[in-house]
Amino acid sequence: MSPIESLALNTEFRPSPLETFLACAHQMLDPATPESVCRVVEPMLVAQLPILRALGVFDLFEVRDPAMRAWLDDELLRLVSFEPDLAPV
Repeated sequence: MSPIESLALNTEFRPSPLETFLACAHQMLDPATPESVCRVVEPMLVAQLPILRALGVFDLFEVRDPAMRAWLDDELLRLVSFEPDLAPV
């Protein structure tokens, strides 16, 4: 069972933003993950970015996969351009 399936099946458990982000990132980085699943988990991952950024996760940790890191950098930049209050001080 994939991490996403286990998150979806357990209705009593509400995963933290970090758990959701990691589960989605693992799915997206797994070459065996079908494109249709990647399209489902991508918005789930992106939805966690404002919270993780506010918590300073991306100041403490670096994404090792170059393609994922570049994509996240673009998404975070886009987030700041839509919500200027989220720009670093």
